[in-house]
Amino acid sequence: MTTFLIILGLLIALIGVMGTLLPVLPGVVFSYLALIVLSLAKDWQAFSPAFLLVCAGALALVMVLDYVFPLLSAKKYGASKWGMWGCVAGSILGIFFIPPWGIIVGAFVGAFVGELISGKRGGKALRVGWGIFVGNLMSFGLKIIYAVTMLFFYVKALFQ
Repeated sequence: MTTFLIILGLLIALIGVMGTLLPVLPGVVFSYLALIVLSLAKDWQAFSPAFLLVCAGALALVMVLDYVFPLLSAKKYGASKWGMWGCVAGSILGIFFIPPWGIIVGAFVGAFVGELISGKRGGKALRVGWGIFVGNLMSFGLKIIYAVTMLFFYVKALFQ
């Protein structure tokens, strides 16, 4: 049973990393879940409760910042409500038409089109699209760092 749980945990950790690329999977949640599975496999000796709590706190922070970064970036670059709604619509459509990068590209295009609809002209609309693009990249970077870090701790704990 221990071997099964270790393999399952490793698969969950890898799905966590892939989930940061595919927005339909909660990658960071899977990454954290892998640590729990490994702890269960090793009779709760792999990680201390304090470590698991810190990782859970980091998970919560990453999940909040995943939404905050694009919004703050959009505000900083002067997005209107049309631009924000365009960003949301573009993200959703992008997932289906050009996965996995569609969420980022779609958000950019959606924000740009939304800003054009709101009456902004080319340069200003592009600036808002760029701001949302930057916010999404920051969010993506944070999620991939978290997922890879959890995978690192998982693999490290395997050999201790």
